[in-house]
Amino acid sequence: MSRNYPPVSLIGVPTDIGAGHRGARMGPDALRIAGLGEALAARGVQVRDAGNVDGPANPWLPPDHGYRHLDEVVAWNRGVLQAVAAELRAGRLPIMMGGDHCLAMGSIGAVARHCREQGRKLRVLWLDAHSDFNTSEVTPSGNIHGMPVACLCGLGPDALVKLGGDAPAMSPAEIRQIGIRSVDPDEKRLIKQYGIDVYDMRYIDENGMKQTMLAALDGVDADTHLHVSFDVDFLDPGIAPGVGTTVPGGPNYREAQLVMEMIADSGRMGSLDIVELNPVLDNHNQTAELVVDLVESLFGKSTLMRD
Repeated sequence: MSRNYPPVSLIGVPTDIGAGHRGARMGPDALRIAGLGEALAARGVQVRDAGNVDGPANPWLPPDHGYRHLDEVVAWNRGVLQAVAAELRAGRLPIMMGGDHCLAMGSIGAVARHCREQGRKLRVLWLDAHSDFNTSEVTPSGNIHGMPVACLCGLGPDALVKLGGDAPAMSPAEIRQIGIRSVDPDEKRLIKQYGIDVYDMRYIDENGMKQTMLAALDGVDADTHLHVSFDVDFLDPGIAPGVGTTVPGGPNYREAQLVMEMIADSGRMGSLDIVELNPVLDNHNQTAELVVDLVESLFGKSTLMRD
């Protein structure tokens, strides 16, 4: 079945400012080299490459009061928020190409503000091996790419929590986390305390990916803006080695395709993050090429024409 998609804007954010490994800054170019724009255009999607957001260099310093590079993270996320907000105002579907997952604070902050202005509901699908619900008090590393969900839900420094003008940007009830299999000990307590809806790999093993996605998409309707935040380490490292924080036991190729196809079937995706792709750790750009294949499925590629 053919669908009409809004015009898409590719927004590169070349930084590893929130990560514990260098290299995610090259993620946007790896996706471009793998042909992301061309693949979507071949599906009939109007694509504009908006270039890259600018920001400060990575000073590679140790944590300060529980945060590594807080000022720089704030600066990059302000740039992301402005770039994503501009594309949403123009009626386009922004694809934020990271960069590490701390950048989701800027993209989701912009989407959440857009939803408030438009009077629409927000649903975030967080595809990740990690819950990213750490705070400065419980983080084992100080790396802010492990904190974006907590900050978006109001737990964190004002400079990040109030990035989009409101605190918090979203409520825990608006997010569904899928594929989780690595959670720090104190982070588990916070997840339970705040009631984050997590479909971890045990849930997926017990119920299957179809039932998982039906549950995660339950309640999404024509009045819902669906934001997909796709951390490439969501995928099993056997098929996606090009990430800095590999965790064994993730979704395989067919499970990942089903996730993307069911999101496409909903017809509600309005914005997308692709983060944590690290070409330094990849094998001949195979992870970037896999990501492009999966994103094509997000935009309706399927084996057969389906109703």
